[in-house]
Amino acid sequence: MAPSKRSSYDGVAVAVPITVPYVRYATEGAHWFIGRALDALVRGAGVAKEDIDGLSLSSFSLAPDTAVGVTQHLGLSPRWLDHVPTGGASGVMCLRRAARAVQAGDADIVACIGADTNHVDSFRQTLGSFSNFARDASYPYGSGGPNSIFAMITANYMRQYGATREDFGRICVDQRTNALGNPNAMFKKALTLDEYMAARPISDPIHLFDCVMPCAGADAFLVMSEARARDLGLAHVVVRGAIERHNAFSDDPVMVRGGWLQDRDDLYAQAGVGPAALDFVQTYDDYPVIVMMQFEDLGFCDKGEGPAFVQSHTMAFDGSFPNNTSGGQLSAGQAGAAGGFLGMVEAIRQLTDQAGPRAVPDAQLGLVAGFGMVTYDRCLCTGAVILGRPS
Repeated sequence: MAPSKRSSYDGVAVAVPITVPYVRYATEGAHWFIGRALDALVRGAGVAKEDIDGLSLSSFSLAPDTAVGVTQHLGLSPRWLDHVPTGGASGVMCLRRAARAVQAGDADIVACIGADTNHVDSFRQTLGSFSNFARDASYPYGSGGPNSIFAMITANYMRQYGATREDFGRICVDQRTNALGNPNAMFKKALTLDEYMAARPISDPIHLFDCVMPCAGADAFLVMSEARARDLGLAHVVVRGAIERHNAFSDDPVMVRGGWLQDRDDLYAQAGVGPAALDFVQTYDDYPVIVMMQFEDLGFCDKGEGPAFVQSHTMAFDGSFPNNTSGGQLSAGQAGAAGGFLGMVEAIRQLTDQAGPRAVPDAQLGLVAGFGMVTYDRCLCTGAVILGRPS
């Protein structure tokens, strides 16, 4: 394996995984959930709010406010600030930027927060203002949101590679098993493959359990130096490698692969390991077809072998290939941009012995993938990070 040409993330620690419990609907705004997350980070780390001198934030429903408005509202005075509008890829990307800020000395402790509210009409409002480019291309044909877009992507993948609804169902069923051990998950009832197959259609071939449930909530974590984490006595993980890519494979007529494929060799070179060394994976799961693409593009199987891969593996936390051990968005819920942080906080919990009954046995190394910003035939942002226990 050729060494990576980019600088390592040595010396960076990630700690204090926080979830502001998800609720289906909320009357509070995004600011409220961000504030709850920041309060929990400060308490969890045992530091003063003034010690948080960096903030990296992702939120759809914060608009028209921005991260700088949050600093005034919450009484922060950071010397490093970032607002990352990449949705499901934002957790990985916030981490990458925060890690480099810590390495450069631009910040000592960075709070990374993904948070959104959800009220009865907020999802429609978000869709209407999400992308003028996508809206103008798809609305005249009756496409009003991601379900129809991912129905097209799913149907294309099924035709090209022979995947069936049962193959996607295996992903959803195993993630529901994982969610039963997650007190923050929205869904508390086991799901069988028969129930998955019998669910009502939404946008053929997408059925009910292929779709996430929009909700309100927040996920967050802190980034700092390993030395600072040790001084604070914080259980933490280290960054072994990280990548991101935007608008990859734009010539593909319909998305069948993502930017992970373009950069995965560099990711594994940074970490000095191959895919087989990973103990679990947290994929971004707005729809199960995207999970299957990540299995392929991250090197666990070849392109088109995703269906056979899920047929030959169990993806529960105690299975042969643990994936989305929190239940993922398909069973925990999608709290807007916090969905891009869900896998991050779960990976930190797994590697710091905070995962409770869904702990992956003897986990030492895990991968978190991000995926975000859907347009009418693909998503534009991809990223991934490998996290491990400190030496």
